[in-house]
Amino acid sequence: MKVEHSIEIAAPPEKIWPLITERENILQWHTEAQTLDFIGEQHSGVGATFYMVGKSDGRLIKSVCEITEWQENKKFAFHETLGMTKKFDASYTIEATETGSRLTTAWDTVMPYWIIGSIMLLFLRKQWVKMSDQMMANIKSLAET
Repeated sequence: MKVEHSIEIAAPPEKIWPLITERENILQWHTEAQTLDFIGEQHSGVGATFYMVGKSDGRLIKSVCEITEWQENKKFAFHETLGMTKKFDASYTIEATETGSRLTTAWDTVMPYWIIGSIMLLFLRKQWVKMSDQMMANIKSLAET
């Protein structure tokens, strides 16, 4: 399942970048995240790994993710290396515009258990789109203050 969402933000990329890459800021806008901690000494850049605990449908979701792309003020991407999905890739892309920036998030998720996982995604899609919309609105609000 792929989810993509863009939002116009009246702020330059340099103001949005720390919101999507720094732990304290992520915990302010991420609707499901309860904790986020880096594993090891590296806290930024390709190869850095982090552990995140979140809540979804009342259940705790734990995952380990690795940063796969890091282009300062442009693109931040990661994939889940350990968690509940068979595949989860996410990216945040910032493009400068005449009025500020356009932030685009894209998620690509595959659940385990073949057909059962596909059915699960059908039920989760509406919830995940709503969650993505809310997170983007939260980032916009933080960036524009």
